[in-house]
Amino acid sequence: MTNKRVLVTGASGFIGRSVVPYLAARGFEVRAAARDPDCLTAGKGVVPVKLPNLSQGLVDWSDLVDGCDYAVHLAGVAHADKDIPETHYQAVNCGAVGSLGVAAGKAGLKRVVYISSVRAQSGPVADSVLTEDSPPQPSDAYGRAKLAGEMALCDALAGSEADWVTLRPVLVYGPAVKGNMAQLLKLASLGLPLPLSTLGGRRSILSVENLASAILHCISADSAQRKVLLVADESPLKIADIVAAMRRGLGRRPGLFGLPSAALAAAAKLAGKGEAWARLDGDLMVSTGALRETGWQPAIGSREALAEMARLTSLVPS
Repeated sequence: MTNKRVLVTGASGFIGRSVVPYLAARGFEVRAAARDPDCLTAGKGVVPVKLPNLSQGLVDWSDLVDGCDYAVHLAGVAHADKDIPETHYQAVNCGAVGSLGVAAGKAGLKRVVYISSVRAQSGPVADSVLTEDSPPQPSDAYGRAKLAGEMALCDALAGSEADWVTLRPVLVYGPAVKGNMAQLLKLASLGLPLPLSTLGGRRSILSVENLASAILHCISADSAQRKVLLVADESPLKIADIVAAMRRGLGRRPGLFGLPSAALAAAAKLAGKGEAWARLDGDLMVSTGALRETGWQPAIGSREALAEMARLTSLVPS
């Protein structure tokens, strides 16, 4: 696998900043595409390039894929936001994906690895453990566009010698994480006891290191070709487990206690955080059996990765 050239889009994003050096360290020549390539550090095995404007939908990828063996598509609108028009989601997370597939087929790439999302399959909570056989039920514009992007890539490479793999990651975390996991990390960093031990929701989460290892695996594994695969850490965790692991990384005791869940839910609703609370106290669990059957195994456990994330974050000057 050494000396193979891979295009990585979204190279400056949260996931891209881990995936680019991960692949370069394993012998790939990485063409790292970002909206602002000047923010990337060129080094051994890494060549920063300009990412096209994906909001155009029909993107000319020909120069970027020329001479590449593989492509890993991370770029896109990364989160659900009610203020973003659905047309924008569809252009960036679907139209641009299909265009990449067409270009990859014409350029003779071996494979495109597309990073979709579990939200292509489900809303923020689910009543049962999700598998790839569960009917897709995206609940927002972000999820609908991700699902449409999966289909667009499949259609673009139908009958082509180039093939594809789609990964549906759950919530990804790691150093410099943003969003919900960053909020939990802020809570964990407080020197206060937290009333979280009675929360019953179980969540599948994904270390960015485990995602990088899954991407590396899916670049070349014959057993993964033309499959849509859920990817997560080994076991789901409760919110209390996540916070306790973070505090362990900070050298602290868990400091968690219980209050009636109904009381906490009512307080969150009064504070205008009812939807966020439902996500904390609800389940979203996935099975990674299909991905494991292709030969992949997680590189690191959740508790270890959460503790390391918290430790590294605490070392960054505020």
